[in-house]
Amino acid sequence: MLEKARIMDEKAMSRAVTRISHEIIEKNKGVQDIYIIGIKSKGIPLAKMIADKIGQIENSKIDCDFIDITRYRDDITHDKILSTVDENFNLDVENKTVVLVDDVLYTGRTIRAALDYIIDNGRPKLIQLAVLVDRGHRELPIRADYVGKNVPTSKNELVQVKFKEFDGEDSVIICE
Repeated sequence: MLEKARIMDEKAMSRAVTRISHEIIEKNKGVQDIYIIGIKSKGIPLAKMIADKIGQIENSKIDCDFIDITRYRDDITHDKILSTVDENFNLDVENKTVVLVDDVLYTGRTIRAALDYIIDNGRPKLIQLAVLVDRGHRELPIRADYVGKNVPTSKNELVQVKFKEFDGEDSVIICE
């Protein structure tokens, strides 16, 4: 894959996380019963960043965890699902405001799978969606409540989010 454009560097990602965190606090009138849940894999470091930033702003500990939605995906047949899929949902989402976090919103199918996963395991008061990049091309009627950056793309482009813990740097690039 060839890098076509670098659309966010470390500072831009940090600003986006800070803005998203403030918006979550403002929209929910505080952080009571907020539960941040990252979608494996790149939603996890983003969820941690948001939870840490909200915790700093509000001077409180924010519940943060992750889910593996592999068994809920509609593009994988059940006989091909990996044996490493998380079968134990240990999150208490009952009557909580769940903020679901992923790196890139594209077709909406990953989010649909995550919603199914959460609802199969409890009844949250509210589910909101935070993404670092919304690239369009939705196949399902899903939209993010909090967006770091809207990036119009073509379907043959790839938006790649990099995190220090996985890739050695924080950045967002478009590849062809």
